Amino acid sequence: MTPRFSKCLSAKRGRAFLLMLSTLICLSLPCSAEERKVQKRIQPVYPELARRMHLGGVVRISATVAADGSVTEVKTISGNKMLSLAAEEAVKKWKFVAGESQSTVNIDVNFDVTN
Repeated sequence: MTPRFSKCLSAKRGRAFLLMLSTLICLSLPCSAEERKVQKRIQPVYPELARRMHLGGVVRISATVAADGSVTEVKTISGNKMLSLAAEEAVKKWKFVAGESQSTVNIDVNFDVTN
């Protein structure tokens, strides 16, 4: 075997190893938002002070969903702080279709002051 062929073979093995490693990492990550459907959605209670101040907008929530579909953890990613607590409380009560494992879902909760 020539040294040149040996280097080429070594580079191919290295790329194959990286490809396998990245595939394993992707498979071990929780599934994405599109893979879990909402079974029961609870609307947030619009905070009275926010309503009086005509505050509205979108609050983005990251929710951890257990395999049975229950929400185990919520965290606000972005949005108005005055609205985020109401959004988190509502999403905690949501129920998703059961899945094979725990997953993380990003949810946009819209607060429309005109409603």
